[in-house]
Amino acid sequence: MRERTINLSGRDIPRRWYNLAADLPAPAPPLGPDGAPITPDMLAPVFPMNLIEQEASRERWIDIPEEVLRILLRWRPTPLRRACYLEERLGTPARIYYKDESVSPPGSHKPNTAVAQAWYNRQFGIRRLATETGAGQWGSALAFACSLLGLECKVYMVRISFDQKPLRKTMMRIWGARCVASPSAETETGRRILAETPDIPGSLGIAISEAIEEAVGDASGGTRYSLGSVLNHVLLHQTVIGLEAREQLALAGERRPDVIIACAGGGSNFAGLSFPFVRDRMDGADIEIIPVEPTACPTMTRGPFAYDYGDTACMTPLLAMHTLGHGFMPPPIHAGGLRYHGLAPLVSQTIVEGLATPRAYHQTQCYESAMLWAATEGTICAPETSHAIAAVIEEARKAKEEGREKVILFNYSGHGLMDLAGYDKYLSGELADYPLPEEALRRSIEVIRHLPRPGRGGPAGR
Repeated sequence: MRERTINLSGRDIPRRWYNLAADLPAPAPPLGPDGAPITPDMLAPVFPMNLIEQEASRERWIDIPEEVLRILLRWRPTPLRRACYLEERLGTPARIYYKDESVSPPGSHKPNTAVAQAWYNRQFGIRRLATETGAGQWGSALAFACSLLGLECKVYMVRISFDQKPLRKTMMRIWGARCVASPSAETETGRRILAETPDIPGSLGIAISEAIEEAVGDASGGTRYSLGSVLNHVLLHQTVIGLEAREQLALAGERRPDVIIACAGGGSNFAGLSFPFVRDRMDGADIEIIPVEPTACPTMTRGPFAYDYGDTACMTPLLAMHTLGHGFMPPPIHAGGLRYHGLAPLVSQTIVEGLATPRAYHQTQCYESAMLWAATEGTICAPETSHAIAAVIEEARKAKEEGREKVILFNYSGHGLMDLAGYDKYLSGELADYPLPEEALRRSIEVIRHLPRPGRGGPAGR
């Protein structure tokens, strides 16, 4: 019998995060409203200074605080599993491994950074965090982390997911957080948008605007904003995934993966698995690295690499990233965590440098892949994770056609037990695909035409 699960002991948990920013060419810097690079003090009303320092760091390795490690040990190291039953069903010579991040208490990879961010905020004297969430995985993870570290938590949840995924709200309430539908009547941004479009389904860009407004509007200074993806320090905290996977593959007798796959909305779970291996590719390793997204929100595959705001109300700095435009309103697909208009600048740079090759899939194909996964491996994956599984199945079938053994590694970023409504619609034949029309894309990116253009190491003008 082949060993299906490869575990590490608690003493093997990574004690440092890996910072890819140290090894990539200098990126185009974030810009302020005047088009000049931002300074750390400009971010101080939004983030604590200790996280701002991580955001700007070019150090390759950053120590994980002992108290953060003690909390992560509640579920880490996570298992690396081999998808033997899917391999057999597909008849593929490929060996498929997956990092099972669904074993965390909230059921996804998100607590890896939620715990770290909550700890650094508490160390800085912050009492309360405001955030956004799409599908609810990030909101529930931050609620969990805040409950452990004694912080208040408020979550603005994209309205369509607020309605589609009611049990995510319950999870947040169990851990003491307050969750409201976004856009809401609780912020200036929300009230304005609701007055213009009362039945709007919401977007992550709007929810981010509301959470930032709440943080900077706290006259006491006791509230800060916390983000579940996109920014450098968030991606940094997730690299425990790939660092563990490297050790586990070695225990399984594998020299390295040939293909690495993860879904990507903002980019955190993709970065967490892939970044330690991106460095290997930069050193000459023959590894194909594939971030996957929905055709309904094709940020990587069709969005330009440009400066854009990370939120709808233009409250964030301008970031050099792949984007669909900060006003983009995504269709109501069930993969709520993949409905963001932008992509992490570091992930965007890996694409620009030719280190990662993105793909996009229709949601019905992803649910079909999730059903095959459930029929073979037995677990029910999150709709976001199903995008990675769709790419895994395609790669495994390609290996069969080529008669080639290969090692496929992917991130099982979360379970789908809070997302069964989407499965129910799929089984009832009620789900539709939403390929983004070219004209809609053209209109959406019109808002970035007047913004600076990114160039190597800095803005390249207007």
